[in-house]
Amino acid sequence: MSVLSDKDIIELMEKKELLIDNFNSENLTPNGYDLTIDEVVIPSLNKRITEGVISIPPMMWFAVSTKEYVKFSGKITAQLWIRTTWARKGILSSFGKIDAGFEGSLTLCAFNSSNKDVEITIGNSFAQMVLERLHSAPEFLYEQRSGSYQKQKGVRLKKNEPEQ
Repeated sequence: MSVLSDKDIIELMEKKELLIDNFNSENLTPNGYDLTIDEVVIPSLNKRITEGVISIPPMMWFAVSTKEYVKFSGKITAQLWIRTTWARKGILSSFGKIDAGFEGSLTLCAFNSSNKDVEITIGNSFAQMVLERLHSAPEFLYEQRSGSYQKQKGVRLKKNEPEQ
């Protein structure tokens, strides 16, 4: 696999091998794209916001949905990395990879490990998507392997959960 540059990302979008709906050129990085916050959910407090600011209490688990809706061809996959701005505030997360053939918005789970509230504003960047090109085409794409979260929108904490 090879990491794609900002130039590669634009070329893939022009060739329709990659879709980033709600694309903002200011979110391009030299080797990725910054994903922004569209929704925040704190399940244990039964809180969900799609505008404004939410305060995440200390030692609290929460989920974020991206404003961007992505669609990957069978040639593209991506790693997800939390922005260091959030890590420096005590937000911890463990993200997976975006599989070849995935389509949808992304649900990113995180934890406030600090001893104080952390404010999260809808529209701020939260994670970087580092795209990679596969050396060969997969035998089966995401939708054919499991597809549990294919075409999701908003925070989805369970497979095939209906939209809120």
